[in-house]
Amino acid sequence: MRTGSEPVTARSALRARFWLSVWGLVWTVFGTVAFALVGRPGWAAACGVLWLLVTTDMALILRHMRQGPHYQPGRDIPPYRPLDGGPPFPGPPGRRRRP
Repeated sequence: MRTGSEPVTARSALRARFWLSVWGLVWTVFGTVAFALVGRPGWAAACGVLWLLVTTDMALILRHMRQGPHYQPGRDIPPYRPLDGGPPFPGPPGRRRRP
């Protein structure tokens, strides 16, 4: 059942994102080293930039995982209940949705 609060109560699969980041990190390190060894500095630099992006993403994922169950609830924590006072971010005036 849709409540309309999904953007507020949505959960991210941080463990899946972490392992995908690990996979990306392995490939970007391999690509950077391989292209540097065969003499392709442009491709090695491109893989190095991707390596930096993957490492930054992994750091953010780990930060969110360490913030506790509020940001990464486990299987034993039920979903958040919608706010009783209506949607937290109502749309612009004049564009009200009718039930």
